[in-house]
Amino acid sequence: MTNVPARPAGPRWERCDPSGRGWLAFALWLLVTPLLRGEETGAECQVLSDRHHHLRKAGVAEWADFPDEPESDRLVLSFVVAEPARWKTLRLVQQDVKQAWRVRLNDTDLGPLTADENDQVTLLAIPPEALRTGANQLSIGPATESAPVDDIRVGLVDLLPSVPDEYRNQAILQVRIRDTHSGQPIPGRLTVADAAGVLQPVSARPGERLAVRTGVAYTGTGSFSVGVPAGTWRVWAGRGFEYSVESQRVTVGVGETRLVEFRLTREVATPGLVACDTHIHTLTHSGHGDATVEERMLTLAGEGIELPIATDHNSQIDHEPFARQAGVRQYFTPVVGNEVTTPHGHFNIFPAQAGGVVPEHRTTDWMALFDSIQSSPSVRVVILNHARDLHSGVRPLGPRFHNAAVGRLLDGRVLRANAMEVVNSGAIQTDPLRLVHDWMGLLNAGRAISPVGASDSHDVNRFIVGQGRTYLKGADDDPGDIPVEQAVGSLAAGRVWVSYGLLVDLEVAGRFGPGEVVSALGDEVECRLRVLGPGWARAHTVQLHGNGELLREQKLPSDDFRPPGRPGVIWEETWKLPRPRHDLHLVAVALGPGVAAPFWKTARPYQPTGPRFEPCTLGLSGAVWLDVDGDGRGTPAVELAGQAFRTAGGDLARLVKNLEGSDAAVAAQGAWFWTESGQDLESRESRGIWEREQGPIRRGFERFLEARRASREEQSRPARVAP
Repeated sequence: MTNVPARPAGPRWERCDPSGRGWLAFALWLLVTPLLRGEETGAECQVLSDRHHHLRKAGVAEWADFPDEPESDRLVLSFVVAEPARWKTLRLVQQDVKQAWRVRLNDTDLGPLTADENDQVTLLAIPPEALRTGANQLSIGPATESAPVDDIRVGLVDLLPSVPDEYRNQAILQVRIRDTHSGQPIPGRLTVADAAGVLQPVSARPGERLAVRTGVAYTGTGSFSVGVPAGTWRVWAGRGFEYSVESQRVTVGVGETRLVEFRLTREVATPGLVACDTHIHTLTHSGHGDATVEERMLTLAGEGIELPIATDHNSQIDHEPFARQAGVRQYFTPVVGNEVTTPHGHFNIFPAQAGGVVPEHRTTDWMALFDSIQSSPSVRVVILNHARDLHSGVRPLGPRFHNAAVGRLLDGRVLRANAMEVVNSGAIQTDPLRLVHDWMGLLNAGRAISPVGASDSHDVNRFIVGQGRTYLKGADDDPGDIPVEQAVGSLAAGRVWVSYGLLVDLEVAGRFGPGEVVSALGDEVECRLRVLGPGWARAHTVQLHGNGELLREQKLPSDDFRPPGRPGVIWEETWKLPRPRHDLHLVAVALGPGVAAPFWKTARPYQPTGPRFEPCTLGLSGAVWLDVDGDGRGTPAVELAGQAFRTAGGDLARLVKNLEGSDAAVAAQGAWFWTESGQDLESRESRGIWEREQGPIRRGFERFLEARRASREEQSRPARVAP
């Protein structure tokens, strides 16, 4: 442990304006902070540290944007106080805090840092007698010696003369959020930060019904007041993915009240599409996170989710009474669900019966589990959740249990889910398309499975509800009266669009979309692609995949290239593909940069697989099947490969010949059939046959063998338990 001395060692009083304290790069911080401090309006304070400190418990760097070596594993500040009774609050700024860290003042535990990766100010009350006249010591360190690696920055530490609640209420913002077209107040989200994007303390005023966390307030009415510290702030208002975001720079002094008005425009038109978040938790019923069920109702309305699925762990909760009590029932139609949380995977099921019999969740036997789930006659959707995350030592679609090249489970279990999360905004993957490829692999293996986007939000702000979402084909004229059966049927049938800051539409042959089969093909296949998003979203790449193979990719210009007069449309184009040789599924994908601003910040991976991560937004379509052979259905790659294998009669050269004209996905399935029959693909003789191929066949065989090697390597290691 390094003892980091305070600067200065003795008492130093300043008029401390928190609007000047941000997470800028150090050189920029040195340049900008004095300028920002020129706008001081705050109360006198005693500075304990005027810089940021990089701390790490142990191990290598968690993230590449942190230095290889931390300053220490804990921060220790020694300082002198002349009048201990004067100071009531410890104020600091924290960044990227994921694990448990505690703050101690001399012998007193002041409490934890907030487990929240967002840059934010933290206030901790100083109990009487905690400070001493003369020498004092403040320490910030991991809560336990066995804490997992966690790179954080903490600093800009000072003592305030007011208690936390007084500081949060030095000034008042009266806020009005209205719809541009109707002029009526609407639900929404208010975000308050300094010039560098550090979230500031916010307080709900007496009598207000709000969901409030540091820097954030959700409203169900659009008309409310919040307390804030005196200072100059950047204030944003928004209402989720479909709406514009407006911001203002607001200066407010001690005892002042400022009226701040916003008008939001619904920029992304989604007629006939229902905005659904299939993975939602509350502290009340899941027992972790921080959003109570009452607060959750306000966040759902404020983010524009029309069909929220309640999925608390092994519980079946009806949000209907809570939505009515919060006064927001007209903005969405709640559905009862359940995250069936087992030792060998988590599965969201719905519609479920509130208070009904909960499926058997202690079993590790998937057959018994799915039998239990499907014994409920109301359940129509079973979603495999965050399939690449490690829970109870099991990563369901990790290489120990799954060959990703062919979408096959390796332990004999059968996945009887009809949907899977390809985007979980609370647990995004280091490779954000990893789960997308897993899903397309399952389609190639013959699984009828729909892609899903969800938030997995347990919190008011740490992971924002509705960031990951799924659009379902269905009537959405009245969000308070969504036809649930129709929407759920669309999800089960694959009539879906996954959104995480972008929405991409794929229309084939002029009228066919996700969940549909295109027959009577000509020599060319016409594909119309559209990328949608609000004015604050960007896209940089559009892709079209066939059977999981990249057919075409287009890089988009970095400037704003939106077609004029088309609000919400980022890009659109028609691509023509040659008629394929066999049936396949088409999937459109759009990628864009992540959102760095605090009004809708996209998160880092919760379980990263490496230290480098490029924040992103993305959207993808459900699968559109091309019926090339004219039998009225989309034939998956596994069936095509099975035909080639059976007619080969155990002759590898004939199998390779039969696969001519196939894509790599079909070839990989052929490799699977060959090895499952007990024959070798890696002998010199076998390689001499298939390695002569330089196109899709060789690529598919190599991909299968690479995935098999990864599985064998993982199976040779002891099973791991998630931190």
